[in-house]
Amino acid sequence: MKALTIVIALTLSATAAYADTLRIGVTPGALADSVIVAAEEAKQLGIDVEVVEFSDWTTPNLALANGDLDANYFQHQAFLDNAVEERGYPIESIAFGILPNVGLYSQRIESLDDLQDGARVAVASDPVNQGRGLQLLQSAGLIELDPNAGAKANLDSVITNPKALRLIEIEGPQLVRAINDVDLAQGYPSHIVAAEAFDPGSALLFSGLEDEYYAIRFVAHHDNTGNEKLLEFIDLYQHSPAVREQIHRSNANDDRLYSLPWLNH
Repeated sequence: MKALTIVIALTLSATAAYADTLRIGVTPGALADSVIVAAEEAKQLGIDVEVVEFSDWTTPNLALANGDLDANYFQHQAFLDNAVEERGYPIESIAFGILPNVGLYSQRIESLDDLQDGARVAVASDPVNQGRGLQLLQSAGLIELDPNAGAKANLDSVITNPKALRLIEIEGPQLVRAINDVDLAQGYPSHIVAAEAFDPGSALLFSGLEDEYYAIRFVAHHDNTGNEKLLEFIDLYQHSPAVREQIHRSNANDDRLYSLPWLNH
């Protein structure tokens, strides 16, 4: 969507919020594609949905807090918690969306058992995603983290590192490019699919449903969590075969790249 449209959306008065047409904010790519499919199906139920695309990860929460959206769908709970803590946004998660799995990738070894002492291992540099990468390394048995660190684990949380791995911080979007320069790297299959860099299914280990804190959430304003049309739309999204097919296509038709956490709740 063009920037002009986004500007118009952000300047709507508060009195225009929560009108007959649902306004769902998304970021471009797999998430937007799946919501668009759901929006087309929602018409058959008499629910009009406008999908508003944003090119950044700040404006969707600002628009939601201002009442210019009925919901947004682009962030996991860790990101949301951080945004609420920093900005005081009156918004909250109301439902699970898809869980994009992360993986440990390498162009140099074929098994985690082959990882040598002192190997270079890349993890995300931002505090929200670094914890997730470190937790996956712990799941692989490569490091041990302070049990009190949880999702906020960082390099200082590593209490055991038997292989003396050299943990290197790299910006999340750049991890795809870094994989050729290190022995092992935290990787995001969705980024790999978008970059067409290599096989996104080639990870030596994937995260899964145990990682549901990082599932993408449908997020609404505190005053709009009981919006019946919104809840009906989310139910359609979660149970539509057409949406499920689009999610699968957007993830390279590979079940290992994503999980559907609402199926377990």
